[in-house]
Amino acid sequence: MDYSGLEGRLIKTRRDFHKYPESGWTEFRTCSLIAQRLEALGYTLKLGLEVIDTDSVMGRPSENVIASNIQRALSQGGNPEIITALHGYTGIVAELDTGRPGPIVALRFDMDCVEVQEDMTDSHRPAREGFSSVNKGLCHSCGHDAHMSIGLGVAEILMSERDNLRGKIRLIFQPGEEGCRGAYAMMRKGVVDDADYFMALHIGMGVPSGVFALNISGYLATTKIDADFSGVPAHAAASPHKGRNALLAACSAALGLHSIAPHSDGAMRINVGTLNAGTGRNVIADHASMRIETRGETQEIADYVYSRAVEVLKGAAMMYGAEVKISKAGEGTTAEGSAEMMRISGETVRGLGIFAKVEDTVFAGASEDATWFMRRVQSHGGQAVYMGLGSDITAPHHNGKFDIDESVMINGVKALVAITERLMS
Repeated sequence: MDYSGLEGRLIKTRRDFHKYPESGWTEFRTCSLIAQRLEALGYTLKLGLEVIDTDSVMGRPSENVIASNIQRALSQGGNPEIITALHGYTGIVAELDTGRPGPIVALRFDMDCVEVQEDMTDSHRPAREGFSSVNKGLCHSCGHDAHMSIGLGVAEILMSERDNLRGKIRLIFQPGEEGCRGAYAMMRKGVVDDADYFMALHIGMGVPSGVFALNISGYLATTKIDADFSGVPAHAAASPHKGRNALLAACSAALGLHSIAPHSDGAMRINVGTLNAGTGRNVIADHASMRIETRGETQEIADYVYSRAVEVLKGAAMMYGAEVKISKAGEGTTAEGSAEMMRISGETVRGLGIFAKVEDTVFAGASEDATWFMRRVQSHGGQAVYMGLGSDITAPHHNGKFDIDESVMINGVKALVAITERLMS
């Protein structure tokens, strides 16, 4: 197996993705260049609408925003033919059929960035070395740039080893992981319905360089909620009784949401992230918009806090004579790694001798929409794991100063390749 020169290519690829970050459902440059590489390697591709169930899409921007992001992607070197073939929806499923009977092994890599401004001081390596984000307010501050690079490295090595494998390799490059917006629509399209094994991997997550985690546990089920209140404007002094105050309805809702009783069966979370309302100091506010998230340790707890949140939002609107439109902007569930696959992965990764430590399980405490893929594969008797690749980081995830230890990416490729070969040999 020839890994010569791969580490340098991984770093170069990661830095290119880092420089041109794109947020969920707008990863047109990113998606087109990944597809171009995979096609050149010999993979069979399905793109855009072929791998997305549009009725299940959550949190996708307006068509005007999509169009402007396509233009930006083209101006920044995106492949125009592939971008056209996406039909406005990002997402790739690349497959290698060895022609020999065997399992279907699926691996997921997320593509989107975080909506945060990157630090531009010389203390931050991407800025100092010339690969910091050129897209204002967007930054790969969660490591997805490394995930994609690792995915392409895995694609390259597995293609070179195809004569030694049995079954099919399926590489899923997913849009919109941030906010749990993309996996559900791909899952509903059936991209893992026949998969026997599923793997996903995250870099960092509090795990230091030199450590590999066979299972990341504790992902919370979550729902991302957009609530838009509509009232009636009126003069705040001359005729306040004729107005219906959407701002006060939203404020009442915000307090009520944070007063939802905790569940006795486990942890739950709720957060009102933004509230924007009104037009002027002397006008009864006729509109207010809120962006909210709910989370639960189990799906049942998550369902509880979501249903109570909906009741609070509707009740607050009714109290002020306003109306509220509630929509889901993202959703993730819970999942646990399959014990047998963890055992196989552990034997394989430990046998490589490239990690100082291999942990069985580490705790996440956040949310991740690859859980939809895991649950679907496990529901039909398959096995799934979500693994962690340790990396020293310069700041917490989703922080503008975030950066990774690029030297760990090559071992991430080696681990995923070795596990895949073990499953397909």
